[in-house]
Order: sequence, then structure tokens, then C-alpha cells
Amino acid sequence: MAAPRDTDAGADPGGIAGVVLAAGAGRRYGRAKVLVDEGDGPWGPRTAALLSEAGCEPVLVVLGAEAAAARMLFDGTTARLIDNPDWATGMASSLRCAIEALERGPSSVEAAVLMLVDLPEMTAGAVKRVMVAAGSDGLRNALFQASFDGVPGHPVLLGRNHWAGAAASATGDNGARGYLSTHPAQLVEVADLAGGTDRDTPLNTRD
Repeated sequence: MAAPRDTDAGADPGGIAGVVLAAGAGRRYGRAKVLVDEGDGPWGPRTAALLSEAGCEPVLVVLGAEAAAARMLFDGTTARLIDNPDWATGMASSLRCAIEALERGPSSVEAAVLMLVDLPEMTAGAVKRVMVAAGSDGLRNALFQASFDGVPGHPVLLGRNHWAGAAASATGDNGARGYLSTHPAQLVEVADLAGGTDRDTPLNTRD
């Protein structure tokens, strides 16, 4: 496991895009999570903003359920919105949409940070630590993953050379999980900076 690093240490590695997977309907929550606001801003724009703050450029947001309403939330932001017409089939289709868009983009983007939209305790500092751990040399082959007290979670940093394999192995709601099971990522501990639990139900219905 990589040792924790100061989030301000080292130069921004650059060449890293951010991807927010935000297409799901949020059935257990009761609405699309991209629209959820628990008091600190809608999760979609908030997640895109923290990726940008961490140094990701560009930031892509994959939309699906309630896409029209979600698009309105991003007015005035620099996030690039990607529509996933197959969002109902699961997260895998959103991952493929994002990777296809990245592969059509500039070759200067050497890696992508993958983030779920329903991580309200995530911080830009945690994302930055994963990016700094990946460094800049050999970024296209990098494969890093945040961990929380040793438990792997998001964000996941995929170097460009892993994109095709991750897209091909993604099925249903598993996203990059299948690829990571055969290509283990280097873990970067971030529990001191953020929480990594995804929120499936509203706060007022939780035990």
C-alpha cells in the first residue's frame, strides 16, 4: 500500500482527466443521485468541481436518468456532459461511454480518474493524493485506487493503456471492478482525508 502523502506535495502531474459516473436512476435513494442535494450543493456539479479542484482536466460527467434536469445543474460549469442512452443496463455502459469519449479526445490525456457521483464525503484532497501517488512518469500504465482503512474504493486512476481492457471487461453494474480483479491497482490510503461510502438512501431514512 502506498504511504499517505501530503496533498500539497509535488507538482500537479497533469494529463489526467476526471470522470463522474452519474447516469443511474438512484432507485433506492428515490431519485437520480446526480440531482441530490443534502445541503452542500447537488452531487453532480459538486463531484465534478472537486475533480477539477484536484487538477483533473477535462472533467467528463456521464448522464442518463433525468438527464434533462441534470444538464440544467451544470449551466455555467466547464464539465463536459456525455449522454449514455444505455444507462439502464448498468454502470458498465457509462464507463464505456466515458472511455470512448476520452479516446476521441487529445492524446495529451494520459490517465483518467473515475469517480462515483454518490460519495458525499469525498474531498478534492483525497483525489489529489491518488493523482500525486501516480506521478507523471509512466502515467499511461498507471493503475491506482483509493483505499479507506485498507478497503479499496473510489477514486480509481486508470492509465490510458488500461482503458480498452477496462471497457471490454465491464459488465452490468460492475464498472471497472472486473478489470481490477485481474489487474490489481496500487492502493493509496485516503481515510484521513475523506469518506468513501456511497450513499444509497436519504439521510432522514437511515438508521
